[in-house]
Amino acid sequence: MIKFIESTGKNEEAAVAAALKELGLSRDEVSVEVLELAKPGFLGIGGTPAKVKVSYEAPDEEPAPAPLAGEEREEAVVEAADAEAISSMSEGMDDAEVQKLIEKTVTAAPADDDRAAKIADFLTGLLERMEVSAVPQVSVDEEGNYLVELVGEGLGAVIGRRGETLDAIQQLTGYAVNHGQAKRVRVRVDAEGYRSKREESLERMARRVADKVVRYRRNMTLEPMNAYERHVVHTALQDYPGVSTYSVGVEPNRRIVVAYGEE
Repeated sequence: MIKFIESTGKNEEAAVAAALKELGLSRDEVSVEVLELAKPGFLGIGGTPAKVKVSYEAPDEEPAPAPLAGEEREEAVVEAADAEAISSMSEGMDDAEVQKLIEKTVTAAPADDDRAAKIADFLTGLLERMEVSAVPQVSVDEEGNYLVELVGEGLGAVIGRRGETLDAIQQLTGYAVNHGQAKRVRVRVDAEGYRSKREESLERMARRVADKVVRYRRNMTLEPMNAYERHVVHTALQDYPGVSTYSVGVEPNRRIVVAYGEE
């Protein structure tokens, strides 16, 4: 279920930060639309704050239904999952294989850490169907986030172009582990250290662009990025002198603007 809240602040980033604090979410878990840009007043008087719309995925607030079977179970899981991610993962499978893939999202797990077990079980089945010789290694950080490293061979197919397949796997795994749960947890899936390498590449690119913005004193708009990549760029430039950043457009063509001058 997609929900949203509207928030204001002295600038766009402050408005977003206020919304994230209220929701208890991070930047890469939301989509931000700038409704109104901040307008400075005369000598600090009469200005108007920035206004943003922050959209996020929320679990169904209704009580979890009794366990379903067969077609009813498949329907319930598919409604909770992102249809596009399901489609990309199940492409080329027959109906029986799709059914087995979906059922893995509700497989029972050991009592000591059922979420970790569910993540490992789901990804093991998914990798088998992708014919990738790899296994998931699941760990939990101090904030309770689940970190998964896929270890094995043929991981290029798991990563995909610019990490698109890896992002779909991560999104689908998140839905699987959070389905029917009152409290959501974050799941981060990586392979061959791709995400850390990608973050370093994005940070270098962001600094190069910021240099040009300051040198030429004009704004620059970056190529479309997903929420995770935008978060990396925003964070890399949040303390960069002489520039500010904000996002424009709608998914999947949402872009970051690196603007000359600080808000």
